[in-house]
Amino acid sequence: MARLPVRLQPGAAREGIDGWDLDADGRPVLKVRVRARPVEGEANAALIALIAQALGVPRRAVDLARGGQSRLKRLEIDGLDEAEVRAHIDAHVTER
Repeated sequence: MARLPVRLQPGAAREGIDGWDLDADGRPVLKVRVRARPVEGEANAALIALIAQALGVPRRAVDLARGGQSRLKRLEIDGLDEAEVRAHIDAHVTER
């Protein structure tokens, strides 16, 4: 199971994975934008759908482990290790 730290921007003009950045403590975090507003879990659901599509896994394989009410989140992905997740994400960011 891979863990994926994410900084989410809900209510964006377009959806997409913007690439890697560092958080305040210097740890890598993936920047993601979704159109959905942070109302009743809509932004979290859009995040899970976007990440699942980018990784080529079903939505049920992506779980919001931490940060349901925060912009900083941690996703857990079943079926892939952290190197595979990073490779898929890097390929998806490069295509945009």
